[in-house]
Amino acid sequence: MLEQKENFRTEITSEHKLMDLHLKETLGYKDLILLFVKRDFVASYKQTLLGPLWAVIQPLLTTIVFTFVFGNLAGLTTADIPGEFVIPGFLFYMVGNVCWGYFSNTISATSGTFINNRGTMGKVYYPRLVSPISTAISKLIPFAIQFAMIAVFWLFFVIRGGTSIVISPMLLFIPLLILQMIFLSVGLGIIISSLTTKYRDLTMLVSFVLQLWQYACPVAYGLELIPKQYMALYMLNPVVPIITTFRYAIFGVGYFSLFYYLISWAFSLIVFFIGLILFSRIERTFMDTV
Repeated sequence: MLEQKENFRTEITSEHKLMDLHLKETLGYKDLILLFVKRDFVASYKQTLLGPLWAVIQPLLTTIVFTFVFGNLAGLTTADIPGEFVIPGFLFYMVGNVCWGYFSNTISATSGTFINNRGTMGKVYYPRLVSPISTAISKLIPFAIQFAMIAVFWLFFVIRGGTSIVISPMLLFIPLLILQMIFLSVGLGIIISSLTTKYRDLTMLVSFVLQLWQYACPVAYGLELIPKQYMALYMLNPVVPIITTFRYAIFGVGYFSLFYYLISWAFSLIVFFIGLILFSRIERTFMDTV
């Protein structure tokens, strides 16, 4: 009688290498990732009257408030570069709010990965990276809806005329910018989630820090508001090149610095890999601390 070989997909060992991030194993759980994406998206709008329409209503109302408060009352500039450019303030604020919304929402959701999923993680084995990855993907769904809303208003202003908006090859940068936002937000989120397993008070600081960080980014104003002597320091904020390049891609005019953009990308990748390493180390013992 011939013996049949058994192929095991999971190998349990006592050693844990620093760079053993289980990325290949995580990709093998793509069905579970999609299931979590559906769960997170449905849970976000469950028992609401308007459902996914909130993905449009929230940034739309925020844009209206920004246009009235920062544009009309405060009179803050919406110019990223000097010159006579006519960019609709409403569209300017909408682009900034949608970009910042995805970034901040992904950080907030990912930062609670261990605590929010401790019930499931304590009972069933699956690669723990499935949770933050599914969170980032689920946040892309409302972002896609909001991006479609930007496209509608963009077409409206282009057809109406009287603006400096032009179709630019920079539009090809948009997928790259979205990918960068994913790396940066997920990296920061899982770093926070790893730390909050022992230091719960960090969860209280996340929303506060994100609010302050928003005003340190050109969401409610253009770069021309920043004094020239502080511009180099200001551009080291990794979110600033993302938002300004995103606006440049949409409007066809604006500010773009390849130097600062590459620095922003480098920072995003470093944060992402630090997050993966820290996440990999914490996941082994998090059930003892949460």
